[in-house]
Amino acid sequence: MLAGIVAAAAVAGGCSVADSGTNVVNGKEQFIAKCGSCHVLARAGSTGVTGPNLDEAFQRARQDGFGQSTFEGLVHAQILHPARNPQVDPVSGREASMPAGLVKGEDAEDVAAYVAEAAAKGGEDTGALAAVGGGGPEGTAEAENGVLEIPADPGGALFYVFADATAPAGALKIESLNEASIDHDIAIEGNGVNEKGEVVNNGGTSEIDADLQSGEYTFFCSVPGHREGGMEGKLTVD
Repeated sequence: MLAGIVAAAAVAGGCSVADSGTNVVNGKEQFIAKCGSCHVLARAGSTGVTGPNLDEAFQRARQDGFGQSTFEGLVHAQILHPARNPQVDPVSGREASMPAGLVKGEDAEDVAAYVAEAAAKGGEDTGALAAVGGGGPEGTAEAENGVLEIPADPGGALFYVFADATAPAGALKIESLNEASIDHDIAIEGNGVNEKGEVVNNGGTSEIDADLQSGEYTFFCSVPGHREGGMEGKLTVD
């Protein structure tokens, strides 16, 4: 999205979204759920690495005085008709491109309005926007009856609900519920173990069965870019 924002702004000064009555709260929710896994946008708390950094992309254009409506129009156009210049995934080395119509209709207009309002502005969202997204992993997941549950963030942000986890040595099933529409899995490595579960979304659960010795392990999402974006934590087995 918006890989060439500065150049595009220079030639699209009159481009705008027709409906000015957009809902930026919904736009932020949709952005986190559908776009944040690929793009950095500080105010949304997104840390994706496979797409352009939107704060960096907008910085020069803001300095040059381009307005909100121009940014909205550019983002909306990119959502509907992404540029055919795939980005190279820094993790896998594969080319990755944004699918057309990732969000549609009023949702697309709302995302455009939110990105236009938030990108490259610094600071933090306020009011109703401050209650959307944000946060991060908290607390410790503890295994019970041989099962360790480490859900992914239900809003689609790149983190698991828990910051770390503990379990007794021996046979262990690790389950990661993913209620978001974006793909996630659960993987574990350390002490000679390297296992990963199925990639799931929309209420699916990724699972691993392992026999773990005492020691420290790392749990993470193996979907390209997600671990680098923050989806990892420490599992202590004793």
